[in-house]
Amino acid sequence: MNVQRILTGVIGFPIVILLLVLGNKYVLDVAMAIIACIAIHEYFKASKAEIKNLSWVGYILAIGIAFIHIVNTKIALMSLAILVPMILLLLFLHIIISDMKITLKDVAFSLLGIIYVVTFIMFIPLVYGIGDTTKLSFLKDESFVDLVVKNFQNTIVPGKYLVWYIIFTAWGSDTFAYTFGRLIGKHKFSKVSPNKTIEGCFAGVFGAVLLSIIYTIVINNKLGFGISYLTIGIAAAIFCIIGQIGDFAASTIKRHFDIKDFSNIFPGHGGMLDRIDSVMFIAPFAFCLFTFIL
Repeated sequence: MNVQRILTGVIGFPIVILLLVLGNKYVLDVAMAIIACIAIHEYFKASKAEIKNLSWVGYILAIGIAFIHIVNTKIALMSLAILVPMILLLLFLHIIISDMKITLKDVAFSLLGIIYVVTFIMFIPLVYGIGDTTKLSFLKDESFVDLVVKNFQNTIVPGKYLVWYIIFTAWGSDTFAYTFGRLIGKHKFSKVSPNKTIEGCFAGVFGAVLLSIIYTIVINNKLGFGISYLTIGIAAAIFCIIGQIGDFAASTIKRHFDIKDFSNIFPGHGGMLDRIDSVMFIAPFAFCLFTFIL
């Protein structure tokens, strides 16, 4: 299992680097749409024994991620604001059309999966697009949204560099927590995930902060950014804790549906959801923080 985890990481991480370094926001949008489709498929496959899933809604929204930076920004922002009401509208419409063969429980679990997977993943390309001002001229008067846009326009660090903080805090935390948890972990953290230890969780926070500060030193020196090390250290610790909660959330879902992994497409790591559960949870909070603070 350890060899499989290492080999998967050795192969997988360079692919992520190529995607984020050589790609652009449109390439990333398409990649995230594909990832979201795989992840939502895993969720509904895991839940099919218990509920009549409404996967078509999830797939449509997942595919929509590919168009985040193609449509007009005003439309994108409005769509994001009404996303949950729109999902609920479609799900309850399905109950009506099916003459209640689809139940409230089906809707509840489907809504959970769609929000958990699609809307969380959606924030990854949004973070990548921070600093893009090419489609923000539609606003006329001062409003709350104007303040957000001004933060976009005045961003010192483009989103293509900020998105790496999500990667480093999620996967750095996972690597440190797994390694040190196995080496020195003695105190179990929660029954939700019995293999995780308190020592491993603290090691994860340390690893996330360490990698984030090292990355900040590099881009500050090489690219002339002025990111505060204290600010990014605190942010990395917060992101790491959020990511660990995301990891526990995935474990909670798996325990409920009585499965070990969501799939086995990544040997030693499980499925797509097993691999990105922390990244997904961090992304919305990273988007808010980077938009309003940096």
